[in-house]
Amino acid sequence: MDPIDMMITDINCECLGLSRLCLMESAGKSLAEEVGKIAVYTFSKPVKIAIFTGSGGNGGDGFVAARYLLNRGYDVDIYMLTNKENIHSDNAKTNFEIITNMEPRLSHLTVHYLETIDDVNNCDIAQSESFSEFIIVDAILGTGIKGELRPKVKRAVEVINNSNGLTVSVDVPSGMDPLTGEVSDVAVEPHYTISFHRVKTGIHLAGEDKVGGIVTCDIGIPIEAEYFMGYGDLLRLKNRPSKSHKGNNGKVLVVGGSKDYSGAPTIAGLSAISSGADLVYVAAPESASLAIKSNSPDLIVRSLDGDYLISQHAEEILELVEEVDAVLLGPGASLNEETAKLFNILATKIKKPLVIDADALKLVDINLIKNNENVILTPHLFEFKTFFADKIKELAIDENKLKLSLAGTEFSSIDENISMFQQITKAIKGTVIIKGEYDLILSGNKFKINKTGNPGMTVGGTGDALSGLATSLLSQGLDTFNAAALAIYINGRAGDVAMNKQGYGFSATDLIGYIGAIMVNRW
Repeated sequence: MDPIDMMITDINCECLGLSRLCLMESAGKSLAEEVGKIAVYTFSKPVKIAIFTGSGGNGGDGFVAARYLLNRGYDVDIYMLTNKENIHSDNAKTNFEIITNMEPRLSHLTVHYLETIDDVNNCDIAQSESFSEFIIVDAILGTGIKGELRPKVKRAVEVINNSNGLTVSVDVPSGMDPLTGEVSDVAVEPHYTISFHRVKTGIHLAGEDKVGGIVTCDIGIPIEAEYFMGYGDLLRLKNRPSKSHKGNNGKVLVVGGSKDYSGAPTIAGLSAISSGADLVYVAAPESASLAIKSNSPDLIVRSLDGDYLISQHAEEILELVEEVDAVLLGPGASLNEETAKLFNILATKIKKPLVIDADALKLVDINLIKNNENVILTPHLFEFKTFFADKIKELAIDENKLKLSLAGTEFSSIDENISMFQQITKAIKGTVIIKGEYDLILSGNKFKINKTGNPGMTVGGTGDALSGLATSLLSQGLDTFNAAALAIYINGRAGDVAMNKQGYGFSATDLIGYIGAIMVNRW
């Protein structure tokens, strides 16, 4: 499991009502149990446990483990590489406060504060020459760490490696990149690495000579925390560089609109801006472009001759494509033969990340985009059945069984339902969002379920807001699967905030107004 996936899963447990403090308690207890087993099977006499802790969640796991090891009768020394004020994990701070509240000491616990490199050099571990005196637990750095170590931490790692104690690392050896397994500076060289929930990608890549024996502990994280979208997924959003300038954070092109529909491309474009795109262009026929220009000065509108998008517009649109990072086809385009010709030309020639929505889903030939990994489709169930009609027939799947019924509690029916949709969507290499009461996001063997949103989102335009949001996230560098999953989650959250504030009387433009704040996790 990649480190970011683990961090997201950890946070998303809270969306299920399982606090990270509970997870830390479970992790610390599991750590203590495994250290206890190692001690029993390795040594013929009692040993001391030395736990080196840092400022994050790994340190909190160490504090919890200390309590359980004390109850097992071990002498425990905690070597703190940071002070209380600099513990940045609230849950770790809570567990450190429990340790400090255990005074006067009735258990065999000693806390050492290593404030300087000299303190590290003079600690018992640095002075010990006895193999059997200590089991050393490395709970310094966790899955969010990479790059060179701070001098004091680096010296602590060197002391651990130079000691004769048996060493156990928590989740990832401190100093090792948890994603790649690479060591850019220096890392603990443990005899064992104890991972929680799933082994991190870097541990597999590093090999046993760098991580020792691998033990994986179940700490009670439900599988649903991996597959349900939650606010932890917002960690995937790209950080905007402080020195960035106009255009660095995504440029989007919306191709849509017609004589009868100017609102849909407008909403999609404004949604792209609300979700962080720097520049949004709209290519629309003249009959729609006048309304878009007058209502939305934030959009850069390219007016094309006529009442509808037609194949003669292809060259002009493809020139615009060269100026942007991602393209949206479809909102408000209407259904006619000439627009179909245009969209199929564009679907063939556009090499930028592409979102196909609304009328484009009824006009684009699946065979033209099936090998494109950089495409997102955003159908509701009826559009899905129409778009994938040939594949459904080929697989002999009963259309009546294709229901987006994910609200039940019976595993077998939900599993069968998701499996049917996966069989169908594997006809393309891109990502598909199927919109419903619960939304399903599919790409190859991967899937996510989104539970945000409410019946108020039946109002016109919320689907256009979704497609604009997805295109914006693509333009900012996310891959299609994560852009699609985040877009449907954020769009639904925005709809939930709108309903809570305005009841069912909110509009798609009201919803768009909440997107930016949700992306910085203010709701």
